[in-house]
Amino acid sequence: MRNIVYILCFMVAAVNAQTKMSNAESADLKAKVKAHATTINTLSSDFTQYKHLDFLSNDIVTSGKLAFKAPDMVKWEYLNPFKYSVLFKNDKLFINDEGNKSDIDLGSNKMFKQLNSLIINSVKGDMFKEEEFDIAYFKNEANSVVHFSPKQEAFSKYIKAFHIMFNKEGHVMEVKMIEPSEDYTRIVFSNRKINTKLSDALFTE
Repeated sequence: MRNIVYILCFMVAAVNAQTKMSNAESADLKAKVKAHATTINTLSSDFTQYKHLDFLSNDIVTSGKLAFKAPDMVKWEYLNPFKYSVLFKNDKLFINDEGNKSDIDLGSNKMFKQLNSLIINSVKGDMFKEEEFDIAYFKNEANSVVHFSPKQEAFSKYIKAFHIMFNKEGHVMEVKMIEPSEDYTRIVFSNRKINTKLSDALFTE
């Protein structure tokens, strides 16, 4: 019986195993993703967020809607189990916590400014900046996964790595942000819509 369990575990691991891409494969992925990113003027998507904390037996699950409008407006609107929105706009971060509003000047906060850049590039799938990250490329049968590790020590104190999953068309399917403690936030996108009309009113702070 124990041998059967070991075999089953090995089969599951083999199915989910990722292998490193060749240089040609990673170059092809980058070209595909970057070409797609240049076509995006607006993007909207549902998302489900899983917050994993080592001391909790279950992940904290929230869900909501994401909206992006070029060049730099991004809104994360959490709808369940609570209402909370975060808006990046005009070099500021606007927070609305069930009617309690506040804002942060990104120009004077390098950490939040870099986070905003990461979010925009993650949404657009245009993060292949080797001057900022150590990058590793992996694949499985269906998708590609790219690991980004920040080179800047000040930033790596907060974020150990980003893992971004792309489908065969080069669309971002999932983003995983790993903290130095190994706790992580995983965001899974669904119902993605590209270049549909998004009103500026949606991005009102």
